[in-house]
Amino acid sequence: MINVGIIGSGFIGPAHIEALRRLGFVQVVALCDGSLEQAQEKARALNIPHAYGTVDALLAHPDLHVVHNCTPNHLHAAINRQILRAGKHVFSEKPLCMTPDEARELVALAEQAGVIHGVSFVYRQFAMVRQAASMVAAGSLGRLFAAHGSYLQDWMLLETDYNWRVDAALGGASRAVADIGSHWCDTIQFITGRRIVEVMADLSVVWPTRKANVAGNQTFSQAGEAVYEDKPVTTEDFGSVLFRFEDGSKGSFNVSQVSAGRKNRLSLEVNGSDCSLAWDQEVPQQLWVGHRAQANQTLTDDPGLMNQDVANSAHFPGGHIEGWPDAFKNMMAQFYRAVQAGRMPEKPVFATFHDGANVMYIIDAIVKSHQQQRWVAVAQ
Repeated sequence: MINVGIIGSGFIGPAHIEALRRLGFVQVVALCDGSLEQAQEKARALNIPHAYGTVDALLAHPDLHVVHNCTPNHLHAAINRQILRAGKHVFSEKPLCMTPDEARELVALAEQAGVIHGVSFVYRQFAMVRQAASMVAAGSLGRLFAAHGSYLQDWMLLETDYNWRVDAALGGASRAVADIGSHWCDTIQFITGRRIVEVMADLSVVWPTRKANVAGNQTFSQAGEAVYEDKPVTTEDFGSVLFRFEDGSKGSFNVSQVSAGRKNRLSLEVNGSDCSLAWDQEVPQQLWVGHRAQANQTLTDDPGLMNQDVANSAHFPGGHIEGWPDAFKNMMAQFYRAVQAGRMPEKPVFATFHDGANVMYIIDAIVKSHQQQRWVAVAQ
């Protein structure tokens, strides 16, 4: 049995725990939070036997094999560094860190430590996303020449929507691009097998000042009678990005956290000389296949209809709908198979610290492009 510790128990920590428990060969033995009291309360609620108030205390837990970093963005780099120096396998929430320099350091530390390292880019683990990647790799689309799409949400639409992610000191210099655009970039690179190497960006702050609840509130909660204070905003609510792949093919995407009615709509399309593919995360079991000279198709996540190399990413017969929690489970299964084997796969399906660093370089280039109003090359 593989023993796991979780650091951070906000929105995403319990999602990690649920996915791990579904694997059957992993047990969550310890939880760490901002204070011992917080950790103990959450550990009781989640039925985790041990609680700790500091990262060092959790890392000292006996016979601990893997640690998940589920903390807010500004803590990622320091805690990932601690985990690696303790010699533990590490699975980090995205973003991997806050700056490109931190990304380079963490990749080097992970390689030196010789541990299994992963980053939580979950959308590449949906069955139909893996089917799309398999079709591209098999040459089914012909010559790829364009990719485009968007990631749209509405949870920051109102002036009174405020969260730690808005504060650049806690969330980073970029918000919408770093928070959700990062997922879009990782997913499109995974499907196409191509790297984004150059970007041109135009970002927009819709609410230059937001009203923050003085009492504080959770990310996705609703406040009743509240007292507000004005907070200046420097991170983007909306953005448009043109990009170029390494082979010269091109694309574009939009990100928004202020699109009313869009809850979590990551959508993408890839155009090739023989056919096109399109996928929408809010209808995740369907992959649209577009043709010029015959009827278009809608492929569903039926293992019997999928390419054989990816059929194992759908776990039930067609018509039994699988979604975000199932993709999360796929991601954990891929990572923990590597932990069982004791070595990084030659071509990991899960996102590694290398992938996490790559996306950090893309975000950095997007921010610079917006500031300088020009095309910017992505660091490699």
